[in-house]
Amino acid sequence: MDVTVRVPSVENQSLRRLARSEYDQLVMAGVFRDERVELVFGQVVAMSPTDPAHSESTWIIADELRRQLSGRARVNSQAPFAASDDSEPEPDIYVTPSARYWKEHPTRAFLIVEVARTSLTYDRNEKAVLYGLSEVDEYWIVDQVHGLVEIRRDRQNGIWRSITTHRRGDTIAMLAFPDVELAVSEILPPT
Repeated sequence: MDVTVRVPSVENQSLRRLARSEYDQLVMAGVFRDERVELVFGQVVAMSPTDPAHSESTWIIADELRRQLSGRARVNSQAPFAASDDSEPEPDIYVTPSARYWKEHPTRAFLIVEVARTSLTYDRNEKAVLYGLSEVDEYWIVDQVHGLVEIRRDRQNGIWRSITTHRRGDTIAMLAFPDVELAVSEILPPT
């Protein structure tokens, strides 16, 4: 007889959240060696797997930002960002001041970009709040489901007060470096 046991979720109980420093110690000890995870609001969250379209958009955006920002800022791709004392997400792309980060991950970003297909709800909700509460000037979501880019700017207390939508045919530019422009049609999968 095959019996399936449903494991209940823990409700009405306090959960022990991790501080970023504790999470970093676990990472250094190899605890998450074979897992794609990130720390968001004290919780270890499994990251969505990527498909070829996600990888290609990420590569194109990072490559173009590196080319246009050469020497003016640093472009990181799928690397930890020290967003707060309890969060260390791994954005698809983020742009930081030019510096060496030997002892700690960057804590400030001119721009964070998330490429979204399966993670769209998470990127629009939890990630948008997290980046809104962090030292992030603007946040782009490359929405591969609907074929558009959402740009969030002007944050206050975790809320982005400006959200604009850009489609194929539009060109988008960074707030911190207005001369850095990307064509939306170039960073979305072909139709």
